[in-house]
Amino acid sequence: MRDLKDHLYEQVARIGKALGSPKRLELIELLCQGEKSVETLASQAEISVTLASAHLKALRAARLVDSHRDGKFVLYRLAGPGVANLWVALRSEAEERLVELQVALSSLLDPTTQRLEGLDGQALLTKAKAGQVVVLDVRPVEEYVAAHLPYARSLPLTELRKRLNELPDGVPVVAYCRGPFCLMAKDAVRLLRKKGLQAFHLAAGVPEWRAQGLPIEA
Repeated sequence: MRDLKDHLYEQVARIGKALGSPKRLELIELLCQGEKSVETLASQAEISVTLASAHLKALRAARLVDSHRDGKFVLYRLAGPGVANLWVALRSEAEERLVELQVALSSLLDPTTQRLEGLDGQALLTKAKAGQVVVLDVRPVEEYVAAHLPYARSLPLTELRKRLNELPDGVPVVAYCRGPFCLMAKDAVRLLRKKGLQAFHLAAGVPEWRAQGLPIEA
């Protein structure tokens, strides 16, 4: 019986071991946005393709990611929605428990980058549907196509400066990206506020939104 119990804990520990790497966690967060090739993952995580492949191999061994071939490319995706929920829960618990993480997150805040406070997800949807706010998805367009918040407009950060005239006058803008660790929405809000727009940062991304049971469009 002891051997059986040891085996059970050992199997669960495989997940813990697979998650015990900062870069693997980042790859999971990137895959929460949609399936990607190893080349794309390596570029976005700022590591070599060889290292990205090694990390993905470890994640596959723990059954956290799957892959399939599309022509000459191998595309990776999360093995299921539970993996995204696991990432959100793990990150949220770390934010709650670790002062070092809290300090690091606070250092990312800029006085000109205001977070959206006092408005829950459902209330934000209601305002967006009524045209009282513009919800801006500043991630790459392929991530928007894979999944996005309802009523959100796709306006990648790389194109934002050139396409400011597409935003309606006098309507507050709420920008989001990949989640609390992502800097794109913060940069977008900073730019919008410099241009005189009323802009706010929504820390939650698609995986956080989905984990709350809120609707997602794809």
